[in-house]
Amino acid sequence: MLEGKAVLRETDMPEALQSHVMELAYQALDRHEISDCQSIAHFLKQKFDEAYGPAWHCVVGKDFGSCITHLCGSFIFFHVEMVEFLVFKDGKDFTESKDEAVGIIQKTG
Repeated sequence: MLEGKAVLRETDMPEALQSHVMELAYQALDRHEISDCQSIAHFLKQKFDEAYGPAWHCVVGKDFGSCITHLCGSFIFFHVEMVEFLVFKDGKDFTESKDEAVGIIQKTG
């Protein structure tokens, strides 16, 4: 397990969701080897899908680039020591309008 404190780099996520994802990151780091980034990411995605509905994405690693589109209020980028975490909800759910989808994120926070 890494003992370092989570350091926020960028977010538009409500504080309650920020706290939840960081707590889940610590749980994932406790359960999986630090080198098993895929299992760590899968754990976070699964837990967020269960808690807040589908279409969450999670990228975990030590060195990666990204260019994403996400729902407003669903993005966080942070690190714990050397491990970076990027978590966001996809904005491409065509079963609901954009305003409805954003409302769902804001209601959970």
